Amino acid sequence: MHIHIVGGGLAGSEAAWQVLSAGFPVTLHEMRPTQMTPAHKTGRLAELVCSNSLKSMSATSAPGLLKAEMVAFGSLVLRAANAAKVPAGQALAVDREIFSKFIEEALAGHANFTRLDHEVVALPTSAEMTARDEIWIVATGPLTSAPLAAELQRLTGDQDRLYFYDAIAPVIAADSIDLQHAFAASRYDHESDAESAGDYLNLPLNKAEYEAFIDALAAADYMPLHAFESTKYFESCLPVEVMVERGRETLRFGPMKPVGLINPKTGHRPWANVQLRLENTAGTMYSMVGFQTKMKWPEQQRVFALIPALRNAEFLRFGSVHRNTYLKSPEVLNPDLSVRGAPGLFVAGQITGVEGYTESAAIGLLAARAAVAKAQGLSFEMPPRDSMIGALVHYVTHGGLGDFQPMNANLGLLPHLERQRGESKADKKGRQCLAAHERFQLYAMDHHPGL
Repeated sequence: MHIHIVGGGLAGSEAAWQVLSAGFPVTLHEMRPTQMTPAHKTGRLAELVCSNSLKSMSATSAPGLLKAEMVAFGSLVLRAANAAKVPAGQALAVDREIFSKFIEEALAGHANFTRLDHEVVALPTSAEMTARDEIWIVATGPLTSAPLAAELQRLTGDQDRLYFYDAIAPVIAADSIDLQHAFAASRYDHESDAESAGDYLNLPLNKAEYEAFIDALAAADYMPLHAFESTKYFESCLPVEVMVERGRETLRFGPMKPVGLINPKTGHRPWANVQLRLENTAGTMYSMVGFQTKMKWPEQQRVFALIPALRNAEFLRFGSVHRNTYLKSPEVLNPDLSVRGAPGLFVAGQITGVEGYTESAAIGLLAARAAVAKAQGLSFEMPPRDSMIGALVHYVTHGGLGDFQPMNANLGLLPHLERQRGESKADKKGRQCLAAHERFQLYAMDHHPGL
């Protein structure tokens, strides 16, 4: 049995590793660099195009819980992330180049791995897959090319193409930041581990500076949308200008919140604050945390220069917006992530309706394990719904209330726990995470004794 994977992002790369680890040959089809996307810059596997953060590592957070479960499955993406990590407090942030190189070398070093650089525009039928002894996994991500998206629509009967807009934050050269108007600190440093203190660079603004900045954002020139398109932003990745439309104080309660920060130069909390996060191990690049935008590039240079520390900033990458495509997965996928009516075709990653790097890789991991089980003539039982990874795949394949929208890992996906008398919110979250971890451990013992 030969397994073909379309797409070399995080989900496709993770899926390839899981299949190879099970002893099956893999052919990975990646259209880059022959055919580029609006967001990618290279032809490398697992290229990170938005933030360089894989979110929290805390065992009492949903992202941390998901990571722990993926580590148990032997995740290549998390091995790469740990090899490429840069200081970011409780978050797992990585050097993009080291991260991608680690994954490419791990896959290329496997004798059963083949990479083909070309665009897949058509998929084999179920009969053709059976005749060729093949299984296919589509992990083309939110930037799936138009021909392949049309092919998926045809195969799934999903004629209403779903999409939303995802915005990318700017990256700044470290040596162009005016450190006289900046200070290093993680939020709540006085309550954090000493190791994580000062992992972020903070750019404080007083009230007058903040008001001038908001005025400039509101009046800036933005990239227009096509006339036939409407916006569907993912709530946790809103462009800053969209937040400003919701009120002048919105940014002060979002990415510019000063809570938990004291400017050592004044001894006071700033009126507003911009945080910068390291982009690479060399410390030469910083990204603006939460500052996704669709402003035109010259406007970004002008408006962000109103932040005192960025008056002479060199932008290594300006913010941008791209269209993300995903399926109505609860209507078209089976519980094992195979396409209804096409049992040899699996779908993985963000195109299934998850949001986030780790979440995308997690669905790639599960799709690969389900595909391997099919190749072995076995059934694959997904992790239980009361584990984090199980809750995520259950959402993808079953949906929730209302319209199906992209979802990231969060404790709201887990079974509700009543708050015990005298219990703090933090303690309740810890208890919820512990219960999910224990449930996953039982699943692993019963179904995957080798984990």
